[in-house]
Amino acid sequence: MKDLFKLDYFDLASGSKEEIKDWFNVKVEGHSEESAAKTREEYGDNEIDYGTEKPLWRIVVEAYFTPFTLVLFALALVSFLTDFIFVPAEEQEILGPIIIIVLVLLSGTMTLIQTLRSKRSVEKLESLVEVTSAIKRNGEYSEIRTEDIVVGDWVRLSAGDMIPADIRLVESKDLFVSQTSLTGESYPVEKRADMEITEITNETAYENLAFTGTEVVSGSAVGIVVKTGNNTLFGDIADELAHEEPETSFDIGIKNTSLLLIRFMIVMALIVILINGLTKGDWLQALIFGVSIAVGLTPEMLPMIVTTNLVKGANDMAKEGTIVRNLHGIQNFGAINLLVTDKTGTLTQDNIILQAHLDIDGLESKRVLRHAYLNSSYQTGLGNLMDKAIINAAEEELDVESYNYNKVDEIPFDFERRRLSVVVEDETGKTQLITKGAVEEMLDVCSYVDFDGSVKELTEDRREFVREQIAELNRKGLRVLGVAQKTNPPPVDEFSVEDEKNMVLIGYLAFLDPPKESTREAIAALKEHSVDVKVMSGDNELVNIAVAEQVGLPTDRVISGDQLINKTDDELGEIVENHDLFVKLNPTQKSKLVFILRENGHVVGFLGDGINDSPALRASDVGISVDNAVDIAKESADIILLEKDLMILEQGILSGRKIFGNTMKYIKATTSSNFGNVFSVLLASLLLPFLPMLPIQLLFLGLIYEISSMSIPWDNMDEEYLYKPKKWEASSIKRFMVWFGPTSSIFDITTFLISFFLIAPSIAGGSYGSIGVEEKVIFISVFQSSWFIVSLWTQTLVLHTLRTPKIPFIESNASFIMITITTIGIVIGSVAPYTRLGELLGLAPLPMSAWWMLIITVAAYLALVQIVKNIYVKKYGELL
Repeated sequence: MKDLFKLDYFDLASGSKEEIKDWFNVKVEGHSEESAAKTREEYGDNEIDYGTEKPLWRIVVEAYFTPFTLVLFALALVSFLTDFIFVPAEEQEILGPIIIIVLVLLSGTMTLIQTLRSKRSVEKLESLVEVTSAIKRNGEYSEIRTEDIVVGDWVRLSAGDMIPADIRLVESKDLFVSQTSLTGESYPVEKRADMEITEITNETAYENLAFTGTEVVSGSAVGIVVKTGNNTLFGDIADELAHEEPETSFDIGIKNTSLLLIRFMIVMALIVILINGLTKGDWLQALIFGVSIAVGLTPEMLPMIVTTNLVKGANDMAKEGTIVRNLHGIQNFGAINLLVTDKTGTLTQDNIILQAHLDIDGLESKRVLRHAYLNSSYQTGLGNLMDKAIINAAEEELDVESYNYNKVDEIPFDFERRRLSVVVEDETGKTQLITKGAVEEMLDVCSYVDFDGSVKELTEDRREFVREQIAELNRKGLRVLGVAQKTNPPPVDEFSVEDEKNMVLIGYLAFLDPPKESTREAIAALKEHSVDVKVMSGDNELVNIAVAEQVGLPTDRVISGDQLINKTDDELGEIVENHDLFVKLNPTQKSKLVFILRENGHVVGFLGDGINDSPALRASDVGISVDNAVDIAKESADIILLEKDLMILEQGILSGRKIFGNTMKYIKATTSSNFGNVFSVLLASLLLPFLPMLPIQLLFLGLIYEISSMSIPWDNMDEEYLYKPKKWEASSIKRFMVWFGPTSSIFDITTFLISFFLIAPSIAGGSYGSIGVEEKVIFISVFQSSWFIVSLWTQTLVLHTLRTPKIPFIESNASFIMITITTIGIVIGSVAPYTRLGELLGLAPLPMSAWWMLIITVAAYLALVQIVKNIYVKKYGELL
């Protein structure tokens, strides 16, 4: 074997076919499994390293060193210096820095665990969706994983295939390839195996080479793999293509909110330090308190909660039969407000049956079936369910085993002609060009019709007669193809579309593809959840209308692809809004209409499985395909459905909305709580002669709250919340903070007053100004314990209140996990003042009378939050 690494693309294109076979040691029967394994060991797997695979060390660093944890590390250092280094030995306190580090470790470790779970989940889910290629091994072609292809393999290509490696073509037939992924050109280029290359030019211009990542649009070919993996042309530019997954609007919103909270925290902490230093004179204590406030204002669990939501959501969606190929696109899935779908197999059962094979007079005809069988069985392009239905029907009704035909040539299907031809020769030497395809396109190439038992000229009256016959079949929901033939066409070296003329139309094929039983229910469910459905199909108007009527879609707003030609973008913008059924569309039109819908402000999901759907899949916000789709469609999709069922899709959309909602719970509840706490602390710092809460108490309070928040990804969402699409809106977070932050401040002030004038004096033996130093220590400890308890209860219970617009615990309950973890957090914090831990934290036990006052305060706060919440929802229409 020649040194393959030294071969450039000019060598591969200009070398003769025999030289290529010799260089790569290619045998007629292809590789054996042993030789394939040996070649793979020498030249590697057929996989491209895009540079996006993060090493473990980077995942660890990113988990523990987020903007939030970096802030906490800095605060831990400051706390260590102020609590332990720069204080007398008898006043040294190490618990504060330890709690901060625990928060960092807790956030980082949970984020790391969920990130690794996310990585494993994606790998596991991706393994469920395999892309294969037709490879010749041991003398037979079979579908094998593209990763297992090696140099020297024989590859068979047909329409709809992704080209799995760099290939030197040996045979080709009307092969057109889209090289958009390499060149950016939208138009397919023709590739020809017999093209002689004598001049060096751009690699993609070599007509006898096909490249990794490009797509077969039409035609067929056989070739030899000459480069794999990173050695391919696509691999050569992998470094330039290397990129992180693009950020969704949700990712950008999270990042911007995080930076906003950090800036807010820094400014507020500095103000608190300044006020306490000036009013109390102890700048060291003011610094320690400011650091603790900063820790409390840092939502360090946000990265963990976002990651956990995504991983849990992807796994939940997988259980529903929905494979997520890009975790960060899940939020877009929940934001879909318009689903665009093809008709075949999505609204219908995708179980096509040949219902009738008719002559032009409308009578059953075995002759028509025989010609259709020869066309379907000898074509080598993209096989479809119609061809399978024809072959199945012929094997049942005809003696196909007695047929003795040789295939002479083939003119593959493409989406412009919408027809397919084969040339066959029987044992007497008679040749026939047999064509089947969409009826209108068949009429374009027919000059004659087999009518009333004889071949007659296809006059305009007879054309109209044919159209009426087809329309009647279409109105019954039947899809119809025309069949035509030409006997003894003039012999040529190679047949082409130019030979499809002056043909004789001999009959029709009528196919039944009934709607799925679940489709009507699924469309109603999508509508109930504010997702409109539009159909974009290549089929004709009457068939689409028949199916739409059966599944409950409106049929009064239909437009054909012919009517869209030469329309401006502004005109298309109105058309897509005013129509529901789009018929006889080509792939470019589908893609353009999806793009226009997005420009109009819709979040568009496109569901398709065919080669003609791949441009629209790429143009949509969320491309959705199915496991048995053609390679191009699967590679273009963000979401893969293991079953082509709209009910599964609806469940996936609801899962996306649930993930969004649970993330917003933490963000909105935490930001509003922090916003309110800042006002409370500022006011307390101005009015109180002591700190309202010790720094160590603030840290412990934050630790309990953040642990409680870890349960949010496992929470339920109200059904009503799932009814509407969800998109990130930064303004709603600011609005939420302004409304609910001051609400908590009101009851913080109430707690200050009750604790300062009632609870603390009752235990310390008098008002703060009238008691001695020892009694003041007790007074301060009781005051701080009171605010600690109220803050703990309100911060935790408000999670339950703000998680739903309804009345918590009565009209809407949190999940068992969330109720359990938040209850444990409240119990630990409430018991703490009566334990040794409470002593270390400076907390004092409270009498039962104090508890009643605090419980009434908490209840009043939750009641006020409920009232404010009702007003807020009434004003803005939503809570989260």
